[in-house]
Amino acid sequence: MLGAQPLLRAKLRRRGATEPGYLAAIPERFGHYEGPTGAVSGEGDGPLVWIHAVSLGETRAAAILLKALRAQLPGMRLLLTHGTATGRAEGAKLLRPGDVQVWQPWDTPGAVGRFLERFRPAIGVLMETEIWPNLVAGCQRRGIPLVLANARLNDKSLAGALRWSWLARPAYAGLMAVWAQAEADAERLRAAGARVEGVFGNLKFDVEPDAAQLAQGRAWREASPRPVLLLASSREGEEAVWLEALQRNRPQALAGSSQGAIENEANAGRSGVQWLVVPRHPQRFAEVRQLIEAAGLSVSCRSGWADAPDAADVWLGDSLGEMALYYGLADAALLGGSFEPLGGQNLIEAAACGCPVVTGPHTFNFAEAARLACEAGAALRVEDMAEGVAVAQALVHDGVRLAQARQQARAFTAAHRGAAEATARAVAQRLAQAAA
Repeated sequence: MLGAQPLLRAKLRRRGATEPGYLAAIPERFGHYEGPTGAVSGEGDGPLVWIHAVSLGETRAAAILLKALRAQLPGMRLLLTHGTATGRAEGAKLLRPGDVQVWQPWDTPGAVGRFLERFRPAIGVLMETEIWPNLVAGCQRRGIPLVLANARLNDKSLAGALRWSWLARPAYAGLMAVWAQAEADAERLRAAGARVEGVFGNLKFDVEPDAAQLAQGRAWREASPRPVLLLASSREGEEAVWLEALQRNRPQALAGSSQGAIENEANAGRSGVQWLVVPRHPQRFAEVRQLIEAAGLSVSCRSGWADAPDAADVWLGDSLGEMALYYGLADAALLGGSFEPLGGQNLIEAAACGCPVVTGPHTFNFAEAARLACEAGAALRVEDMAEGVAVAQALVHDGVRLAQARQQARAFTAAHRGAAEATARAVAQRLAQAAA
């Protein structure tokens, strides 16, 4: 594996050209850390709880679990690992004195061994889907209990696990416990070889939106002369098909343009909305802005707002960690990642903010949450982006229906809370058993 290190370092340099966070602490990827070996195990008086949250979504779920864990284990110290720059940036907000944040090591025996010997965690908590064979085997050899929390597994991933069963089955079987989001996930995880000990629901139902952000967003929404529609956490390819849907109906799909706002508003009538686009990945902010401007539309970026959004055809959410503000600002949202075969993004945060969602056909990453949301009236499913734009516009112009959808969204999240407390209790029990 030593021969692969130059290739891995080159890959990180390429990623770092657009996301500088990937250039931070590169030796950690190979299991090399600053400070004397074993120093972390001597700090503080509580157990060192290792949580691995690969990217942004998993880190946000980890934040919900961590709050419950700190209540269960007041003296705990946190070892937080990630695989992406966005995850690491978000995770830095969760640290307290005595906590440690590093990159997840590459899944080689040497890097994993150095990581485990350096930090010696009392327990490891992997978030959602992150199963690595050498990591599991290394924990087994050292007697470190390793669990999978908020676990999910879709049909495609199960097929891959079964196809590579000689590698995947020992990894799944090596986990001490798995706590699934839904019974369907539990069935697939068992088929892959995992020891599923509970179905606790999705941690993200326990999200508490940032109150200040939510209030600011709602204030800006009230000040908007037209309804606000959000394309939330959009992925590559989705902005283009969204623009195509808008251009078919322009000016009906747009109103309040900086180019003839009064005339457009009169022509557009009930179809006029203010659009807000928030790309999923920050490295695409500039790209999406250029795409929108190339379509002949004016753009106002969140990074340039002072007291309120500036007038423009499209508002662009070019900031991280402000989804509560954007959901508060929106009357309804189109769910990114669901209009291309990408599996969909998390719709639970939108519902918790009282923002109903229109989702495309591709929600396999959050199949259970999407199904439940549609059944509860918190979400509407459509076949493609063109239908999504039409349905969303109709929704925000129907005051009675919109108010009902907002209430159903809030009730949907309230009805499914409790996973964080159940998972924290289970982790604490595993720690007690390991210490006995």
